[in-house]
Amino acid sequence: MPLSEEADIKAATSVALQQVPAGTDHELDEVYAHIKALDPTGRRFARVLRDTIDQLLNGEVTGRYDWKTLFKTEKTHAGTLVEINLQREFRFADGDAMDYQIAGIDVDCKYSQQFGGWMIPPEAVGHLCLLAWADDDKSTWSLGLVRIRSEWLNTGNNRDLKLTVKAGHRDKIKWMWRDEDLPENVLLHMDAADRDAVFTASSGQRRLNELFRRVQKRRIGRNVVRTVAQQKDYMKRVRGNGGSRSALRAEGILIMGDYASHREIAGGLGLPVPDEGEFVSARVTPSRTHHGNAPRVFLDGRHWVLAQPDDPVEPAPALPSHTGQDGR
Repeated sequence: MPLSEEADIKAATSVALQQVPAGTDHELDEVYAHIKALDPTGRRFARVLRDTIDQLLNGEVTGRYDWKTLFKTEKTHAGTLVEINLQREFRFADGDAMDYQIAGIDVDCKYSQQFGGWMIPPEAVGHLCLLAWADDDKSTWSLGLVRIRSEWLNTGNNRDLKLTVKAGHRDKIKWMWRDEDLPENVLLHMDAADRDAVFTASSGQRRLNELFRRVQKRRIGRNVVRTVAQQKDYMKRVRGNGGSRSALRAEGILIMGDYASHREIAGGLGLPVPDEGEFVSARVTPSRTHHGNAPRVFLDGRHWVLAQPDDPVEPAPALPSHTGQDGR
C-alpha cells in the first residue's frame, strides 16, 4: 500500500475512532473504526457480498439467479469466497492465528446466509470475529464485530466442533451495518410472468431486449445482464450499434449506464442512478403541458420526461456518445 494511502487510512481511522461509542474492548473499537474508515457507507462491503452471491450462481454459464438452486457444497463454499473476496477488496493482511490482521489485530471472518448461523471454530475463542450475513430474498445484509467468549456459544454437535453464537448473546455483537440494502437481484424479484418472457426469448440479444423492456426504473447489474445474455460479449449486447440501446430506442426506451453523463440524465429524470456496472431503462416522451412539473432533461434539442402510460410511443433521443459508440 502506498505510504500516502496508508497515512490517509490511519487519519480516517483516528477520526472514526473518536465517533465510536466508548467500550471496554479497545481492540474491537480499533478494528471497528478502521473498517469504517475504509468503507464509511458500507457500499463496498455490500458490493462484495452481492458479487460473491453472483459468483456462486455463475449465471453466465448456468442461467441461475436463485440461491435456493445452489448445490449444498456450493452454499458451504460461500463463507470461504466471502472471506477471500473481502480480503482482496480491502487488502487485509493475513492473520497470525485468524483469517486477517486489521489495524494490526487478528480477526476471524465468518459468513452465513442464515442470520445467527455463523459457525465459530474453537480456536476463535478469545479473538475478534467479523460476522457477515446477507439474504438475497430480502435484499438485506449486516456486518458486525464480536469478541468470542465460550460462554456465549451454543454447544456444538458437529464433527469439527464448530459452534454458534447463542441468540441471547447476539446483543454482544457490535453492528457496523445492520439490515442494510443489498444491491437487488432483479431476476429473483421481478414479476414471474415477466421473467418467463425474458428467458423464453430465442436469443441472448432478444432476452436482453425483453429484460430492459420489462424491468424499467430499476437498477440492473452487470451480473443480471450476464445471466440473461449467457454470452461472452454480453456488455456489447446492451450498447448501441445493434444492442438493446438501439433496438429499444424506437419504443421510446432509454438505457442509461454508469457514465457520468448517463448518471446525470437518470438523476435528472428522477430515476435511480446507475452505479458502476449498472443500467437503468425507462420510456421517455417529449415534455408537454400535461406533464406539469415532472423532472425533465434536455436532449436532442428538446425536453424529455418519463412517459406516462397514456403517452404515445415516440422514438427516444440519442444518449451522449462515448468512445465512438452510442453510449455504453
